[in-house]
Amino acid sequence: MKPVISALTLALGLGTVAAPAMASDVCMPAQELKASLVDWYGETPVEGQDDGAVQIWASDDTGTWSAVKTLSNGMACVTAQGANWMAGMTTDEMIVASAE
Repeated sequence: MKPVISALTLALGLGTVAAPAMASDVCMPAQELKASLVDWYGETPVEGQDDGAVQIWASDDTGTWSAVKTLSNGMACVTAQGANWMAGMTTDEMIVASAE
């Protein structure tokens, strides 16, 4: 019984530690982040989907999308991402749709 309790405690502890790390934004130098979106996901900036603070990148081929916030210090962060890209949706509509 003792090994089962230890394993359960370890699993719960790791889950608690891992959850906050997954919830945070992914940030790196802007050029590196944008190159990664192109290389890894085939995403490119979507025309008309730049509200000044966040720009949407998407791929019609893979159906993925990413909301990218570029900071004044040269860094950029992916603040949201999802699948099933549908052209014409606003950033808020995409975030809601990906949460469903």
